[in-house]
Amino acid sequence: MNAGRRAELWTVLLVVALDQATKAVVRARFDLFDSVTVIPGWFDLTRVHNTGTAFGMLNGIDFPGKAAALSLLAAAALVGLAWYAATLPSDQWLTRWGLSGIVGGAAGNLIDRVTAGYVVDFVDVYHDGWHFWAFNVADAAISIGVALMVLDVLGVTRSRATRAA
Repeated sequence: MNAGRRAELWTVLLVVALDQATKAVVRARFDLFDSVTVIPGWFDLTRVHNTGTAFGMLNGIDFPGKAAALSLLAAAALVGLAWYAATLPSDQWLTRWGLSGIVGGAAGNLIDRVTAGYVVDFVDVYHDGWHFWAFNVADAAISIGVALMVLDVLGVTRSRATRAA
C-alpha cells in the first residue's frame, strides 16, 4: 500500500474514532433531548436519535426490521464507496480524500445503526426560528467529503491549460 492510500485509510479511521468518541461523550452526559447552549441563538448541543436516513428522512416512518434494512443498505453503500475509492488513480487525490471522509462518516454512522438501531446526532445549529437538521462528526465528514468531490468535478485541481482543453 502506497503512502497516499495509507493516509486515506488513516483518515477513515480518524473520522470513525472521532465520531464514536464524541457520541460516547454525548451518550454519557446527555439524556435524549437534553440540550446545552454553546452560542446563544446559534448553536446548541442537543441529543437526538435519528432512526431514519440522511437529514432525518424516514425518521417518522416505522416498519418491522427498519434498523436492519437501513443497516444493510448503508453497509452495501459503504462497500461500494470503498471499492470505488480503491479504484481511483492517485492523480484524483481530491476525490480520494473526499471519499475518505465519506467512507469514515458512513462507517461511524453504521456502527451506531447496527449497535443501537439509530444514529446519535447532537450538533444543533439554528438562528431566528430556522433550524438545520441535527448532525454529528460523521455527518460533517460526509458533507466535507462530498464538497471535496464536487470541487474535483468542477476542476479546481486541474491547471488552466488542462481545463481549457
